[in-house]
Amino acid sequence: MSGALDGKVALISGAARGQGRAEVERFRAEGARVVAGDVLDHDGIHLDVTSAESWEAAVQVALQEYGRLDVLVNNAGIYSVIAWDDLTEADFRRVLDVNLVGPFLGTKAAAQAMTAGGSIINVSSLNGVSSHPGTAAYTSSKFGIRGLTRAAALDLGPRGIRVNTILPGVIKTPMIAGAVEGREELLGAGLPLGRIGQAPDIASAAVFFASDESAWITGTDLIVDGGQTAQTPRLM
Repeated sequence: MSGALDGKVALISGAARGQGRAEVERFRAEGARVVAGDVLDHDGIHLDVTSAESWEAAVQVALQEYGRLDVLVNNAGIYSVIAWDDLTEADFRRVLDVNLVGPFLGTKAAAQAMTAGGSIINVSSLNGVSSHPGTAAYTSSKFGIRGLTRAAALDLGPRGIRVNTILPGVIKTPMIAGAVEGREELLGAGLPLGRIGQAPDIASAAVFFASDESAWITGTDLIVDGGQTAQTPRLM
């Protein structure tokens, strides 16, 4: 490890498993002190991303334990596939509450604590640039987080706070295990790099945005998809 995050304090949501867990491990290996939050029981703190009060409490943990906050990773999210005719208002709102309102609340709480500047990293998806059937709620949330990133980058830039988005492709995580299980080789064979992604691939991108190596980058997207979006879709 390079020590790219030496001295930094990070708050990571959705940290109990998958991409969030990989980010926690990588950030710590790079020298960061990390507050890991999730609604699942694990070795971090309880963080309900749909609650402003829960976010404020998580930020306070960082300030009380480490005296500062430099990085926020809005990683927590839920995946939903529901046919259009079956999709209810409650279903739609549930996904947006976690995937879009959650990062908004996290950004609001973290920005108040980043008095010396910082980096906010939002995790979107390739569903933030395209869609597939049954994902109206999920796709809306992932397009929305890209818009939130750009708006927040403009509002928070004068405070020295950078805001960027990571768009993962097909990543082997518990969240989409049902869609990937048993199909890893098939899915990977269709990608230029010949494999699907792993959680550490996204953690590496998060380290870049959290580090000073990206000091003049804000309001932008980083697609991490093994080359998927570089390809022209095959119609036949």
